[in-house]
Amino acid sequence: MACIMDGNRRWAARRSLPENAGHRAGQAAALDVIDAARSVGVRWLTLFAFSSENWHRPGDEVAFLMRLVQSTVRRHALALHAKGIRCRFLGASDPRIPAGLRRDIAALENLTRENRGMTLTAAFGHGGRGDLVQAAQSLIRAGIPAESVTEELFAAHLPLPDTPDVDLVIRTSGEQRISNFMLWQVAYAEWIFPPELWPDFGTEPFLQCLDAFSRRQRRFGARPRTAAHVPTGVNLA
Repeated sequence: MACIMDGNRRWAARRSLPENAGHRAGQAAALDVIDAARSVGVRWLTLFAFSSENWHRPGDEVAFLMRLVQSTVRRHALALHAKGIRCRFLGASDPRIPAGLRRDIAALENLTRENRGMTLTAAFGHGGRGDLVQAAQSLIRAGIPAESVTEELFAAHLPLPDTPDVDLVIRTSGEQRISNFMLWQVAYAEWIFPPELWPDFGTEPFLQCLDAFSRRQRRFGARPRTAAHVPTGVNLA
């Protein structure tokens, strides 16, 4: 499953606080959601932390976000490892990411590489269209004939190709946009748009979204199937 963490700046504006306060509050909400997902047995969780389009934001805001992510990685690396969480970053090869942060990201990925409790992916500097372009470039470099390209082969050339298709996407703040997020993997995802701004989205709203998902019927373009029941321990992607 995946979360588009939307609403940090609006949360701060409604409280007459600087935007950075919203981002700090959003960091705390993200940690709560990670723990909640792990506690109910979610096996794959992706958090949309920073998009390829977010580089167009004011420079001081971008610099603050880079520092916030770096402090989060450094502060929580050992705790995430102790919980058996494998941590990965989608898009973090962007050269605009500060070198020190790239080193810390690599260290966290290496530290947690063998963990199998839950795979946590931070989409950081990520853009879905960019991923599709990378896959096409990889196929071309491999010299694969056009007529040999299948959906399965194309997916194998995407970044982090072992990531399963997403079952559920939660986008907070009531906004209803894809925002160039994991375009290939969300093709048949269910979407839920809770009204809470991300800093207000903690354990209880998260569990409510899982409950709503469990009552949906997933059709995948065919006849109705049974509801997407989500018991504890489910391998939700």
